[in-house]
Amino acid sequence: MTDEKNPTHTPKDAHYANLRRAHRERTRGPAAPEPHKKPPVRPGKPGPADRVRLYGLHTVEAALRNPERKLHRLFATRNALNRLELSESDLPCPFELVEPRFLDTELGSDAVHQGVMLEADPLGTKRLSDLGASDLILVLDQVTDPHNVGALLRSAVAFGAGAVVTTSRHSPQESGVLAKSASGALELIPYVQITNLSDALSEIASLGFQTIGLDSDGEGELETSFDGPRIALVLGSEGKGLRQKTRETVSILARLEVPGAIRSLNVSNAAAVALYAARRFMKAPCSA
Repeated sequence: MTDEKNPTHTPKDAHYANLRRAHRERTRGPAAPEPHKKPPVRPGKPGPADRVRLYGLHTVEAALRNPERKLHRLFATRNALNRLELSESDLPCPFELVEPRFLDTELGSDAVHQGVMLEADPLGTKRLSDLGASDLILVLDQVTDPHNVGALLRSAVAFGAGAVVTTSRHSPQESGVLAKSASGALELIPYVQITNLSDALSEIASLGFQTIGLDSDGEGELETSFDGPRIALVLGSEGKGLRQKTRETVSILARLEVPGAIRSLNVSNAAAVALYAARRFMKAPCSA
């Protein structure tokens, strides 16, 4: 117990304690900044229900040049218009000059719009009859991510495929995200959506295509599985791969031989490798 007549702490002690506290605060330096926080994602505004909003320079440029597109209105910054190398008199649809923040608000903070947005009708429905004389196509078994499907469309165009075939359910519809990921390829290749994949595979086979399902447990390596002048490469979803019915319907199951520590590839990367291998086979003299 403290003796009130002989207090333990005198005013002098309190004075020196205050001096020590002030010294510690001066020598401690400024407080550490709070960890950087990402700004919250801001969704965009919904566009007209019967239209798609396309954005990004390559995407919009390809759409403007596509005679099958019905265009409604182009929104662009002055800089984007210059990068498109178009004057207002050259534009095939009404045009509005805007600031970047307008597009940020309309499309949301996640959209990499590069200063341009085009409102247009979706492309018309494509059918298997649109394959024409194609000798190489991609068939997707419920690949759901629009970024992956966009990358698949881009690879398909790069390797001269005639179409990308997918199911109308459990697959992305045409959208700004899909078109941006395709970087213009959506305007250059039929994106065919069918109801029943096994029936479509049977029809594709009747057109002379060898249908090859890519599967890590495939019977042989892809490079040794090619046979015939027309090839349809069938790829499964990001997580589950090919469905059992699809595995039973394709002509053959083949695997990509991956010698590294990682044994599988993202579906869009696997498709690019498979398309390259198929094109190599088709160009070989013995494949004629």
